[in-house]
Amino acid sequence: MAYTAFGKGGPGVALALTSDFRTFERCGLVMQPDDKDAALLPRRIDGHFALLHRPIADGGAHIWMSYSPDLRNWGGHRLVLKARRGGWWDANKIGLSPPLIETERGWLMLYHGVRHTAAGCLYRLGAALFDLEQPDQLILRGDEWIFGPEAPYETAGDVAYVTFPCGTTVGPDGDTLNLYYGAADTCIAMATGSIREILRWLDH
Repeated sequence: MAYTAFGKGGPGVALALTSDFRTFERCGLVMQPDDKDAALLPRRIDGHFALLHRPIADGGAHIWMSYSPDLRNWGGHRLVLKARRGGWWDANKIGLSPPLIETERGWLMLYHGVRHTAAGCLYRLGAALFDLEQPDQLILRGDEWIFGPEAPYETAGDVAYVTFPCGTTVGPDGDTLNLYYGAADTCIAMATGSIREILRWLDH
């Protein structure tokens, strides 16, 4: 389990191991501050664990992938998705949302982008696709966002205009996507969609 740990130096990525979700072995920090929005791929790549995370360095907030043979020692750090610049919906700051979803065509990434406006930050969700066997290789990335705050419980709350997905489940049909997300940092909501439709949208 990858999670964000917070200390005087800021947020960092930590790992914990469990076989029953009752007892945990804490591995400690594996990525130093300022770093968060992390998730492991559900299977190894060429015998290595793969971790997606979002460090902040040199004024940028981009998504990286790192590899480890044992979950303790990490290296092979590679930038896999860069925040765009200018007036894009995902300019300057992006981060992983739910863990990647394995499809026949590649690893589907749902990621959040932050646009700074006069009224504050606006969080929306976009999609990208990565190679199955080389998951640090980008295949497709959408230009537009696919999910954002619209409902009253998403536009008003502790932090307004935020939809921040944290997890997904896939239905028995292998296509229905259940997306669980925080709304305005006040409540948890669920939305449903289609993996096939997202992939078709990426093709266009």
